[in-house]
Amino acid sequence: MHLWGDVDYFHGRSLDVFISKLRRYLKSDPVIKIENIPTVGYVLREGS
Repeated sequence: MHLWGDVDYFHGRSLDVFISKLRRYLKSDPVIKIENIPTVGYVLREGS
């Protein structure tokens, strides 16, 4: 049974919220960055 039909808005916003929380959690470590690559997705980078 589908309540909302094929609306992907809620799934997309859920990912945004998750990434935001993950960035907040990792902000104390300046080496780790989450980057958005438009039309591709996200990448977790570790730098110096």
